[in-house]
Amino acid sequence: MSEPVISAKELTKRYGSRAAVENLTLNVGKGRVLGVLGANGAGKSTFFRMIVGLVRPDNGQIEVLGKEPGWRSDAEIAYLPDRARWYSDYTADQGIEWGSRFLPGFDREEAGRLAEIMRLPRDLKASEMSKGQEARLMLILCMARRVPLVILDEPFSGIDGSSREHIIDVLIDALSEKQQTLLISTHEIYEAEGLFDDVVFLRQGRVALSGEAESLRRQYGSIDALSKKLYREEER
Repeated sequence: MSEPVISAKELTKRYGSRAAVENLTLNVGKGRVLGVLGANGAGKSTFFRMIVGLVRPDNGQIEVLGKEPGWRSDAEIAYLPDRARWYSDYTADQGIEWGSRFLPGFDREEAGRLAEIMRLPRDLKASEMSKGQEARLMLILCMARRVPLVILDEPFSGIDGSSREHIIDVLIDALSEKQQTLLISTHEIYEAEGLFDDVVFLRQGRVALSGEAESLRRQYGSIDALSKKLYREEER
């Protein structure tokens, strides 16, 4: 593998006596789509926050785009946190205008194209949007940025199944054009697994299993089937 976009070595982050991430070692290659999977509380969101510099590890090292996470790398990362919300009194059009002013690498034309493809009414205020429409807006503001690294934490929450399939097709096309590296955490594995080049399953902050998605599919039938198998083992 060429120089990794993300290199994490023995990362640990504790909150009191609980380890959110423990001894996590992982490299992410340039241009790859990595599915970061696991049950709630497995450490996915904490790992993402360490990548963007919002959380500092207690132990271990992490390098992102050749830098220590923080202000030096912020402009090169598009990050969509779990349960992200837009300002209730502002429309989708105002969101796109805001993105063009304040988000590095934001492509206003691409945002408009994505809004059209995702069938998002641009004159609706967020307070008038369904949960799925607001989720689409937040995803558009993230995906319209031409930056090397994109991180999506549960981007399909609140979006119905048929819309998810359509949006995932849009993401595949957008990623192929931009050659971005993408990390995505989702519980909608059945619909999303076609995105993945690589997969890592986290369990209690540790890497439970990782590998190339196609190799894992050959072994287990699908990433979704593998996920269900690991969940069953975890519940025992």
